[in-house]
Amino acid sequence: MANKQVLTEFKQEYIPQVDRVLENNIQKASSVKLIVKAMEYSLMAGGKRLRPLLTLATLQTLKHPIDEAMVQASSAVELIHTYSLIHDDLPAMDNDDYRRGKLSNHKEFGAGIATLAGDGLLTLAFGWLTNTSLSDTKKIKLVHLLAHAAGPDGMVAGQTVDLSSDKKQLSLDELMHLHKQKTGELFHYCVMAGAIIADADEQSKKALSSFAWNFGLAFQIFDDIKDAPDDENQDDIDKNTYVNLLGMKGAKQKLKETVQASQHSLEELPEKFSPDLLSSFLSYFMVQK
Repeated sequence: MANKQVLTEFKQEYIPQVDRVLENNIQKASSVKLIVKAMEYSLMAGGKRLRPLLTLATLQTLKHPIDEAMVQASSAVELIHTYSLIHDDLPAMDNDDYRRGKLSNHKEFGAGIATLAGDGLLTLAFGWLTNTSLSDTKKIKLVHLLAHAAGPDGMVAGQTVDLSSDKKQLSLDELMHLHKQKTGELFHYCVMAGAIIADADEQSKKALSSFAWNFGLAFQIFDDIKDAPDDENQDDIDKNTYVNLLGMKGAKQKLKETVQASQHSLEELPEKFSPDLLSSFLSYFMVQK
């Protein structure tokens, strides 16, 4: 696996650029100051910017130049991600009072404005994609792919199954499919967006697609391991997680296998493309044995 320093240097270069694009553009999103304030509250609340970074890393891996238009196109997915967090926190969903160390959007602005802030971010994302210097053909491909990833056969489908499966034990296959839709589709979009923009060849697209699906699965398994409670709380025991289904040891083994599969996928890239940068993203999933 590539040195973690590779990822650190990449983040230091591009996170400020992503944040600047997000901040500058969100201010121009509406003439209604309240909705801008509510959207900005969650959008600029921190976060790893992992999703836009994955698109930018894919572009760099494929030796495509990165300018401000590329940063804007890559950042649109962060609006989708933030909208999903705002809606996930709502009382009718997960009912969480805090997000990223501060009050969740609905606790700060009320459930109605929070819902509208999420709606605004969701729709704004597609406007950002089309308001770039990319060719019309690429814009259409990106909009189509993002709509699928975020929509009723992607992230929304996964969240629907998650909500409707409360107190119901899912099988491993069912849980993996749920998370493929809820989490994996958006990660897959991020990587494939870079492939679309860079006009990747078929061999590269196949390798990157496999990497992205495994990355999304690894992300969810790692999240379950990280969030597993120390004590056996009955509410947590009833949740559909990889730790509850496989045990902590089994979940860590599944994570290891999934990370290895991601790495192997990158090794299928054409020799002219170095896998080191994308491989460095897998360092995110390191856990204690």
